[in-house]
Parts: sequence; C-alpha cells; structure tokens
Amino acid sequence: MSLATATWTGRHADAVMNTYGPVRRVLVRGEGCYVWDELGTRYLDLLAGIAVNALGHAHPAVVEAVCSQVATLGHVSNLFASRPQVELAERLVDLLGGSGKVLFANSGAEANEAALKLSRRTGRTRVVAAEGSFHGRTLGALALTGKAAIRQPFEPLPGEVCFVPYGDTAALERAVDDRTAAVVLEPVQGEAGVIVPPAGYLPAAREITARHGALLWLDEVQTGIGRTGDWFAHARDLGPDRRPDVVTLAKGLGGGMPIGACVGLGAAADLLQPGQHGSTFGGNPVAAAAALAVLATIETDGLLAQTHRVGEHLRCGLRALGHPAVREVRGPGLLVGTALSRPVAAAIAWAALSAGFIVNDCTPTVLRTAPPLVLETGHVDAWLDALPALLDAAP
Repeated sequence: MSLATATWTGRHADAVMNTYGPVRRVLVRGEGCYVWDELGTRYLDLLAGIAVNALGHAHPAVVEAVCSQVATLGHVSNLFASRPQVELAERLVDLLGGSGKVLFANSGAEANEAALKLSRRTGRTRVVAAEGSFHGRTLGALALTGKAAIRQPFEPLPGEVCFVPYGDTAALERAVDDRTAAVVLEPVQGEAGVIVPPAGYLPAAREITARHGALLWLDEVQTGIGRTGDWFAHARDLGPDRRPDVVTLAKGLGGGMPIGACVGLGAAADLLQPGQHGSTFGGNPVAAAAALAVLATIETDGLLAQTHRVGEHLRCGLRALGHPAVREVRGPGLLVGTALSRPVAAAIAWAALSAGFIVNDCTPTVLRTAPPLVLETGHVDAWLDALPALLDAAP
C-alpha cells in the first residue's frame, strides 16, 4: 500500500464510523465502466456501487441533467412541487402499467419504511417476509430482513413479522391469512446470493394475497430499473394483467444520485394521507432530474436489450469455463451470482481487486456481479479471461 493510500485510509478510519470494515481502495475518478484510484490504477467496475450506477460513471446524460437542474432549482421541500418530481412520478407509474402514486425517499431502506407504514393503513399489522431477504438497515426495514445475524443485535424490532422460506408457495399459503397486512418479497434475492424463485412463485403470491385482502409488496430496490433486462424483475412472471400493490425502488433509479421511491398501485396509492409520512429531501429536483435522465437513456440507447444480451454472454462464459470451483451460475440480466464450491468468495473478491476488477462477495460462497447496464461483451471477456487464475489461487 502506498503512503498516499495509507494516509487516506487512516484518515477514513479515524473520522468515519467503522460500519463497513476496512476500505478497499481510495477512488478518485470514474468513466463508463471504469474507476481509478489515487495512484492512477484502473479497475473494471463489475459492481456499479452495488447495482446503483446504471449508466456507469460520469455518464453525459446524468452529468448534464444534474448540472442543469442544480443551477436552476436545487431544493424546495415537499411543501412545493417541482417539474422533475412530477414528471418522474408519472413516468414510474406509467412504466408499472397503470394507475398509482409515488412517495419519494432517499434510499431503498427509506422506500421500504414508507411501504411498511403504508401497510399499517390497511388496519392490519402482520407482515409476511422471506428468509434470506434484505430490505434495509433502518429499524423497520431491518424487522423485515430475513438475516438473523444483522437483526438480532437490534432486537426487539418493530412490527409483527413472520418469515417463510423463499420460493416455497406452500409455506406462503400457510402463513398468509385474513390478519395479514402485506407480503413483502424480492423478485430475486440479491444479498442472499442472487437467488431466483421457482417459476410461478410470484403469481402464486399475487393470488394468495388477493384472496386474503393483503397487499403484495415487491422490493425492486436492487432488481428494478433495467437490472434484469426488464424495467422491473417481476414483469415477466406476473405479466401485464397481474400487478403488485406496492413496489419499492432505489439504487439504479438515480444513476448514482440518492433517491428512493415507494409506488402504490390501485387502491394502495391512497392509503397514506397528509401528515402520515414525509421526507425533507424526497423527490429533490436534482435527484429526480438524474432519474429522468437514467430512464430516458435506458430507453433511447436500448439498454434493456443490451442487458439481456451481455448478461447472457456473461452467464454462458462463466459456465463454459468448466472450472471445478464454480458450482452454479444464476441470475437474470446483469445481476449474476457465481456460486462457488468452497467459502472463498471474499478472498477472490480481494484478489480480483488487485487484478483490476471490482466484484462483490455477497455471501461466503457467492461472487455477485451487478455492473453498469452499459457493460459490453468485451468487458465481460476481460473478466472471464482473468477469473480462472483467481479461482486457482484461492486458498
């Protein structure tokens, strides 16, 4: 480690709360699918800030939108409306295929907090969530998160939450009754290791919740806004005729700017009323302008189709390696989990960094790639060329 790097990491350790462990590098610049550290070393970013930088780094459309908006109107609070906020809400409702309304927040956890409060307006308090799920680290979102290791230090948590095995329709059927306010599910469990549910699971969840008068709440914080090759990961399973009641979004929506959204569809759109929730910065004109630029660019540049194509190239290439350390490759679009035969994902992620690649060990046995949607097959091939040596060298 250079003296300059050690200086900055030391200052970080002294000044920033240690909730993330040691920082891996000090990054100073990004362009497209690459970032550079303070020594000038370049890295292929196959994580995109954990599925956030949908258009990569310093995309001209986002830069122009942010600079233009902040020079015009930066912040007004929600006592007033702004054009970017209204246009973004309309666009999201349109993409979700029908009538609805949006409550803006600043992150995925905040969007999920809003949805949890919205579910209380049904007059019920019981929520069914999935084992292995991740919905955020604020107390309400954490109460819904099916990972005991991060929940238990903060118990007791709010709410009445029941956890069921993810993808198990029979278990969901048993858990949901006429006391249930909502069922909250991720269409793909990203933090759990890119876990894809069996076909028919989401349609079954829709039928079960509708039968009991409960809300179907889909957390698309990681999977939404083109990450899976569709605007929303649930679209292929549910189709246009079966919609959820609530969808929560964040991450890729702002292309790097902090924004979250809780979208209520149909009757759920009117459950929250004046004074029942709010956010000082939610729907900030600058973040909303960035999100509009992201949505427009995904559409005009054909990035949904590109995500399908490049994601399939990555999955096929990983399988074609035939490496004994690779047990399974899974996930749609550009949300890909490389499941390993041994718990060495962390070691490989650190070694990958030294080789010029940013990937994530989301579990001890799974490497997650969630790169910018502008990723091209040449970038994928560079990763595929480097990976066998990293796997061979794993302890």
